[in-house]
Amino acid sequence: MESNFSKQILIPFVQSINAHPMAPALNIAGTPYTYLQLAQRIAAIRQALRQHTSSHTIAALAIHDDIDTYASIFALWMEGKAYVPLHPNQPLERNQGIIGQVGTTLILDSADTSPFHALNTTRLKSVDPASSLTDWVSTPDHQLAYILFTSGSTGVPKGVTISRRNISAFLDSFWQTGIHIDHTDRCLQAFDLTFDVSVQSFLVALTRGACLYTVPYGMVKYLYVAQLIQQQHITFGAMAPSMLTYLRPYFDELDASSLRACILTAEACPTDLMEEWFHCATNTDIYDFYGPTEATIYCTYYKLSRHAPNLSANGIISIGHPLANVHALILADDGNPVSGQEKGELCISGDQVTPGYWNNADKNAEAFFLHDDDGTPRRYYHTGDLCYRHPSGNIMYCGRIDQQAKIQGFRVELGEIEYHAREYSNRQHRAVAIAFQNASALTEIALFVESPEEDPAPLLAYLRSKLPGYMVPTRILYRPTFPLNASDKINRTQLKSEIQ
Repeated sequence: MESNFSKQILIPFVQSINAHPMAPALNIAGTPYTYLQLAQRIAAIRQALRQHTSSHTIAALAIHDDIDTYASIFALWMEGKAYVPLHPNQPLERNQGIIGQVGTTLILDSADTSPFHALNTTRLKSVDPASSLTDWVSTPDHQLAYILFTSGSTGVPKGVTISRRNISAFLDSFWQTGIHIDHTDRCLQAFDLTFDVSVQSFLVALTRGACLYTVPYGMVKYLYVAQLIQQQHITFGAMAPSMLTYLRPYFDELDASSLRACILTAEACPTDLMEEWFHCATNTDIYDFYGPTEATIYCTYYKLSRHAPNLSANGIISIGHPLANVHALILADDGNPVSGQEKGELCISGDQVTPGYWNNADKNAEAFFLHDDDGTPRRYYHTGDLCYRHPSGNIMYCGRIDQQAKIQGFRVELGEIEYHAREYSNRQHRAVAIAFQNASALTEIALFVESPEEDPAPLLAYLRSKLPGYMVPTRILYRPTFPLNASDKINRTQLKSEIQ
């Protein structure tokens, strides 16, 4: 009996290869690669994996914008293994820490030169060509598919494990939204492979025989995406609202009429931005999809109306209804479900919810709980998002209730930035990181340091050596003493008011 993972992913992918071998599967930096070429690279990497001395079932995969990186994901899955993506442009110490947490010696990298080559890495460029292999190792759905490491408040990234059951349940949910993709579509991949929306982007395309157009690293992403939409006639894509904010000045010039469906995701979706995007994307069904990594990419969605008012709260579009394989619960501070339109924390349950954080029992105990739903006990995840239900049943998003922020779509624990800032001063100075919106309505991070004024350059250099670029503060502000509130806690509201 085939697993759900095979039914939702492996079988449709192999069918794409068999039905359209000479059709383009990937278009990378203007170069097309056929489904047959992708299948051949998958087969070659599978053979290399079988010859590798490591018995580990989890591989660290250095991600690049190339065919071998995408082939590696499917090769690992077909061999019954999982992957952990590593971004070569992030600090080596951080990546080595992730490798250490996973405890793997199986490292794959397609680059000619790489910081990982000193770690006995399998260099994919040297893997011999092979004929197509379209069988796979039978692997149960409870086994892992991938682990994504996200920001951690203790200064150590935390790994979100996603099982084969999780990702197959997600795809089943996705297709039930009514979005249709087939071999004629040209799909956008606007997220790098350390971010979970990237998994939706390549799976939706490659399991339906479509072509996936990627954005090369190092390019000005929003300009490249605009070029792809206009010149390659992209028909489907997921984007962060912040990308559209960058594109906003060019809406009058951009022809996005080829887009049949567009998903806005990864951060709150402003109503006014969507109304302007409708005038640019004239033939497009637009959706707001919401979901934390722990709920496997998306867990709720809202289809926007082009001709009628859309539900919004404080200028933010509704996140809609739960997907087919998801249950949503809104809890008050006392742990009981809210009544009516009261606000509370959104909690998510169902087959898409992660088995838990990698080797992190304390975080698991904090993040997950059991709740009795009319006699049925369900395991829920605390999202940390403040929401309420509209009378229509749609869920309205009101912001975060904890010390997290979304930067370029990535969820950032502000405590991790504060941790490294304190470590820089040997814990002599307190630090507070605050997310704020700039004049373009994009989220940035300001870091307040409780110390006399000094040159911020050494601190910034230190933070760049410890954190991904999107987590490095754009402003460093020094205060001799921090203001306190009535509870004698640091008054973050007052500090935020001082950001100019």
